[in-house]
Amino acid sequence: MLKELSIRNFAIIDDLTVDFSDGLTVLTGETGAGKSIIIDAVHLLAGGRASSEFIRHGATKAELTGLFMMTNEHHPIYEKLEEVGLESEEGTIILRRDINENGKSVCRVNGKLVPLSVLRDIGSTLIDIHGQHESQELMDEKQHIHLLDHFAHQEIAELKERYTQKYQAYRDFKREIAAINIDEQRTAQRIDLYQFQMNELEEANLKLGEEEELLEERKRLSNFHKIFERANIAYEAISGELKGLDNIGDAMNALDDIVELDEQFKDSSEAVTTSFYALQDAAHQIKNIIDELEFDPNRLNEVEHRLAQYQTMKRKYGTTVEEILNYYEKITDELVQLQNRDETIKNNEIKLAKMEEELEQLAKQLTSKRKHCASKLSEAIMDQLRDLHMEKAKFIVNFDSLHSFDVNGKDYVSFYISTNVGEPPKSLPKIASGGELSRIMLALKTIFSSSNGITSIIFDEVDTGVSGRVAQAIAEKIAAISISSQVLCISHLPQVAAMADQHYLIRKQVEKNRTYTTVSNIDMQNRIEEISRMMGGSEITDLTLQHASELLQLAKVRKKEMQHLFS
Repeated sequence: MLKELSIRNFAIIDDLTVDFSDGLTVLTGETGAGKSIIIDAVHLLAGGRASSEFIRHGATKAELTGLFMMTNEHHPIYEKLEEVGLESEEGTIILRRDINENGKSVCRVNGKLVPLSVLRDIGSTLIDIHGQHESQELMDEKQHIHLLDHFAHQEIAELKERYTQKYQAYRDFKREIAAINIDEQRTAQRIDLYQFQMNELEEANLKLGEEEELLEERKRLSNFHKIFERANIAYEAISGELKGLDNIGDAMNALDDIVELDEQFKDSSEAVTTSFYALQDAAHQIKNIIDELEFDPNRLNEVEHRLAQYQTMKRKYGTTVEEILNYYEKITDELVQLQNRDETIKNNEIKLAKMEEELEQLAKQLTSKRKHCASKLSEAIMDQLRDLHMEKAKFIVNFDSLHSFDVNGKDYVSFYISTNVGEPPKSLPKIASGGELSRIMLALKTIFSSSNGITSIIFDEVDTGVSGRVAQAIAEKIAAISISSQVLCISHLPQVAAMADQHYLIRKQVEKNRTYTTVSNIDMQNRIEEISRMMGGSEITDLTLQHASELLQLAKVRKKEMQHLFS
């Protein structure tokens, strides 16, 4: 649940910290006192859209912090935290969001910076905000299938996941087919281009390692005269008239004679002997190379031409020979596909038909399970609507079949309702009034609250425009939801305020030409006075105080009955 909310420099709030408890917390106050601003702060903390307009005049940024305490060790929030590498210490989760002057936000979860998308994903698991505009979700028929699937989650989750995976593969494959099924002119152009490129590459006949060998050969041919001259100098120095090798031979023989007389010359003798034979071998190798050296200007031209061919192919087809060869294999495969286009299209059509057959089977199973759950949802909603004094209402879930697959299957789901006896059910968005939409959405919240895992549900003036017995029914429904989930509720109804486990009074005051919002947790006497004000307006009389006191006593009794009923 939301344990503590801290707000700084947000709208008309200067610095405010509010502690919350479980059960039902009601926030009341005069219009414009700042009740909805507090809900706006929670909404932004859960990842809502931010703007620099939220920052209090004169401040550089707004700071929002929410402390959540988790008691359910298996809550889905832990899986979401693990996915993004975050931890929760002893079930504590702290969300923080700073909104800067440029409108950008800095988001943190348990002290670690996270993207706004992560904050939104985590916030949606913790908080569900239901305002007057949220009932508009019921006005959009495209959303009805999501509400039904939410209700049917346990029964269809695995099947829907399998369908979604198949549908994604099906959609990707259709894109591939669309890319292949290009017009004939473009196909002919690509075939001509690939054939030309393949012929050019085959004629070039590039080989791995050949370019490096050619570079070495070009270096030798370009420096032939220098190589020949310096090799001859080396050979003459070793075995020519300078007698270099003969002199080392004399030294070797002399040292051999000394070694027999003095062992300390042994290492030197061995070194000279090794050098003599090494130089002798080197001289033979140099002589053989010199004898084989032959300058061929035509060969140099051939090497230059071949190297130029490598450079041309690199400019066209890749930076390395390996890339060029890979490109050749690629266009070879694509050319085969293009030349066998009719066969490819036929094979693709067969594969696509098989995928559609599998999707059709899964979609039918989804439809069957949805219709089974839709019957249960209709009964559950009508039970709730009876408690909300819509006894005559008839609610059904209507199914139409789509002509093609979409991400949800082949079902078009829409909610139908009849609120008057003798009238057939019609599309809910077309006939339901604002008050009826609010009650239907409240019925859905009541049904979902015990299973959706949300720790905090917020109702922002969902009771506007109702009174009398409907107001009492709404108050009891909200209180019923608070048994399984923490509920924060902004209300103008005294019936709802009387049901509160915790009652905060929101006031607006002006000090030194600045407006401030204050929040106070009021005691029983102040609750009587506040509920009296809500019942009678600005003038509080003994009669309204008496009625307020009676309303609180009746609420206390009703809450005990509800606790016993749901325990």
